[in-house]
Amino acid sequence: MPASAKREALKTIQRLPADATLEDIAYELYFRQRVDRGLREHAEGKTVAHSVIRGDVAKWRRSAGR
Repeated sequence: MPASAKREALKTIQRLPADATLEDIAYELYFRQRVDRGLREHAEGKTVAHSVIRGDVAKWRRSAGR
């Protein structure tokens, strides 16, 4: 783990309440990881427009008879 990632993980943990459980800590770190990944992918243009997804879902529903 790069030092900057470790620092950010520690900051995330320190922001939690004193009575946070290990499950709370794991969830916060997982959530942070997923948000960071999503932001990075967005910056790299690796996203799909909401309107495209809505169209795909509508097609899938029609093909399923719904």
